[in-house]
Amino acid sequence: MPATGDPSIGRIPVVDVSPSLEEGRWSARAVVGEAVPITATVFIEGHDSVGATAVITPESGRSQRLPMREVNHGLAIFEATWLPKAEGRYTFRVEGWADPFGTWADAAGKKIPAGVDVSLMLEEGAALLTRAMADKALTTRQRDILARAATALAPGDLTPSEAYAAATSDAVLAVLDAHPIRDGVSPSREYPIVVQRERALYSAWYEIFPRSEGARQDKRTGEWTSGTFLTASKRLPAIAEMGFDVVYLTPIHPIGMTHRKGRNNSLQAEPGDPGSPYAIGSEAGGHDAIHPDLGTMRQFKNFVKKANDLGLEVALDVALQCSPDHPWVKEHPEWFKVRADGSIAYAENPPKKYEDIHPLYFDNDPDGLREAIREVLQVWIDAGVTLFRVDNPHTKPLPFWERLLGDIAQDHPEVIFLSEAFTRPPMMHTLAKVGFHQSYTYFTWRQTAEELGEYLEEVSGNGSFYMRPNFWPTTHDILTPDMQAGGAPLYKARAVLAATGSPSYGIYTGYEFVENVPRPGVEEQIDNEKYEYKPRDWHHADVHGIASLLTTLNRTRAAHPALQRLRGLTVHPTSNERILCFTRHLDAHESPTGKPDTVIVIASLNAHAIESGVVTLDLEKLGLDPDARILVDDAITGATYTWGRDFYVRLDPATSLTHVAAVRHA
Repeated sequence: MPATGDPSIGRIPVVDVSPSLEEGRWSARAVVGEAVPITATVFIEGHDSVGATAVITPESGRSQRLPMREVNHGLAIFEATWLPKAEGRYTFRVEGWADPFGTWADAAGKKIPAGVDVSLMLEEGAALLTRAMADKALTTRQRDILARAATALAPGDLTPSEAYAAATSDAVLAVLDAHPIRDGVSPSREYPIVVQRERALYSAWYEIFPRSEGARQDKRTGEWTSGTFLTASKRLPAIAEMGFDVVYLTPIHPIGMTHRKGRNNSLQAEPGDPGSPYAIGSEAGGHDAIHPDLGTMRQFKNFVKKANDLGLEVALDVALQCSPDHPWVKEHPEWFKVRADGSIAYAENPPKKYEDIHPLYFDNDPDGLREAIREVLQVWIDAGVTLFRVDNPHTKPLPFWERLLGDIAQDHPEVIFLSEAFTRPPMMHTLAKVGFHQSYTYFTWRQTAEELGEYLEEVSGNGSFYMRPNFWPTTHDILTPDMQAGGAPLYKARAVLAATGSPSYGIYTGYEFVENVPRPGVEEQIDNEKYEYKPRDWHHADVHGIASLLTTLNRTRAAHPALQRLRGLTVHPTSNERILCFTRHLDAHESPTGKPDTVIVIASLNAHAIESGVVTLDLEKLGLDPDARILVDDAITGATYTWGRDFYVRLDPATSLTHVAAVRHA
């Protein structure tokens, strides 16, 4: 049969290369200092030995070569770990190659003891070592080690077995590991990977409504005065003191009057009701403007500076929708969808209706709309905003996001986007692939130990190369039934699980007060802050001990690199199906400290009764002997325990439903 073109595979087959998003259609993601496992299946016909090398190349610069180890001989899987040191765009490939010395060592190790072809095997080994000595990259010491081994294989005083042992000593193998003989080198294709700043993976968010911070009501007239950037800035030291590194502001733009919502999503707003900040736009401006009640652009920049001085970055809500009073409604009617009766469609998320909001329509003038939104984002980037939480991105076209986020990444690689898309998994995952740095998840709705264990394994698995989860126990729009009923014990437990289950997590202000009374018929709080001012008495914020707990959690996260990474998670069995145990572990070569790091998390989600049982740790997955006894320090209780493979726990809602135990490694 005649040839139809070049072979689709190299002389040494290299397949199943990872990390790869649809064979390089999109870039895999990493952050500076994050261990990136590069794997591939590399094999050859027959029984000869093969090797593999990972080659990482920055956009501009010198390639880095990493030897790959065979981690599964039966399946021919090779792996290397790359620790990126700088942000930027990279490509990597895997080179497969025949290993003639490995093939010789394997054959000689069988033939020489059996007395088969002994002289020939020694001669062939000496020839290979002589060939290896020609590598110009060898040091004088390395070349001397190979020369002595080659001499040992020549006829002399050594027995064949002694000569073979000298030629395959640890010193010789170390030299050939660093400078292997590589025949038939066969490279894979190049795969893209982008390295971003660490905040893209590891962050602790704290959400506030700026208008509520410092808002006050006149006791005589009942009239409200809005909080401002100045009054909101007074909350920043407390947020920073708890250890958060991102303060996230709900929309700060002018709010429309047409169809303005009242308290608890009422269709009729009463005088003084501030309206939903998501109904963006009025005669005072649109997405590039600030609500006059909050202050001026100069005052906003002062807020950002104060936050930065405290170690906080500012995240801003991006809600791509408009009040009927938004300037775009008159200036660009083509940016909205018109219904059969001539009216502009309002937003819906059945059964919820948002009569005060018009969604944008991207098909009439996609380029013009995208450019306008790009200009809006630039206004806030210029004002010092470095993160954006994007409201409902799944209701906008994916090509729009891919082009917009790619454009911003080109000019401002430091800017991070969080996707708030509670939707079907294919859309959630593809939003991450096209450019979103972080993603809201279904963590909030995983309410049993089994569900949570499965979900933690899912988000820390293959998707970890592109979709970075951000766990929130509650939001201003979400209050699940378990949180409504669980009180302070469950609020504490869910905070622990959010902070340890994901490198990024978030807390909605007021969580400290256990605000858990629902609006009848919906999974959200009564008196939702989205529709009214909600000042809080921060002098009594720690009555439940939650503010102190959050501080402890953030300090623990800062002290343990294992909690700052997504991979390295293992769920361990327990004798009680209502108790969850998982670990986060980094081996020494994966850790930025150069030391292993392990944190054991144990939790009950039963806020109404004591749960107890036996935990069985897979100690080998933690780099420990199966019979080891380990000393752990519990960040939650302050106690120290000695645990082994099997140990007993008792979790009491009256004290703590969780353990966060750091292993003392030698």
